[in-house]
Amino acid sequence: MKYNRCGKSGLLLPQISLGLWHNFGSVDNFENGESIVKAAFDKGITHFDLANNYGPVPGSAETNFGKILKNNFQGNLRDQIVISTKAGYTMWDGPYGDWGSRKYLLSSLDQSLKRMNVDYVDIFYSHRFDPETPLEETMMALDYAVRSGKALYAGISNYDPKQTAEATAILKRLGTPCLIHQVKYSMFVREPENGLLDVLEEKGVGCIAFSPLAQGLLTDKYLKGVPENSRASNPNGHLKLEEVSEGKIEKIRSLNEIARNRNQSLAQMSLAWLLKDSRISSVLIGASSVEQLKNNIDSTKTLQFSKEELLAIESVLK
Repeated sequence: MKYNRCGKSGLLLPQISLGLWHNFGSVDNFENGESIVKAAFDKGITHFDLANNYGPVPGSAETNFGKILKNNFQGNLRDQIVISTKAGYTMWDGPYGDWGSRKYLLSSLDQSLKRMNVDYVDIFYSHRFDPETPLEETMMALDYAVRSGKALYAGISNYDPKQTAEATAILKRLGTPCLIHQVKYSMFVREPENGLLDVLEEKGVGCIAFSPLAQGLLTDKYLKGVPENSRASNPNGHLKLEEVSEGKIEKIRSLNEIARNRNQSLAQMSLAWLLKDSRISSVLIGASSVEQLKNNIDSTKTLQFSKEELLAIESVLK
């Protein structure tokens, strides 16, 4: 595993990080999740990404991760891993369990620490921009989280370029630089290229891409249409059936042919396509099995693209 410097900070992140958005909640098989985390660490993945509301039920991914830490990462092993969590989306009912107030962010962080049974997290994120709360208040909460020792670094997620520039400027004034921006980015979601990556590079902020496989679209699952056990077929999932059009499936098949010619799976090529950009510190993958995890990690073996390959990919994505 290669480790990239996160922006202009001293922190190194593995090229592949493991997210616990799916497959680690109270409804999932705990032993399977534990096996995935252990295999990830054995393969050099040192960064594990959570949020307060990951589950289902909300909070249960952090609770389960805390159990995994207790079972497998006692003592100095805590110093060999990077744990991140976030607050910003709905976590509990009432006026104080959502968005970006100081009240919510810091209360949520305390709850996250208790669920995981850790003294601190390495990265604490504002999970989304709050249009109703002064940005200074949200950033001051992140600054306090770091100064209190409950987090080592501050990050933001799902902020647009203008919001990102303002947030990083406030954090810099406060003396707690913004370490990282977590953004939705894949071959099918290109919005970060419209100014955000330039802002991050200018400000010296790292970037970690979530949903790099577009909720599973950029894998071999959809080559023959929508399978029964896919996220698109799940009415409670984040990927809607209408997003998987026949035109989208044709693009998936064409991209898969390019990947085959590179001796990669479509998932591996999709991750490599992101990692070819030096502004991307890490890509955040999910995994439902150890086998899937290892397949994705193998994307790091071939990160170089020829001009012809890049042109072919762009012609498909138009």
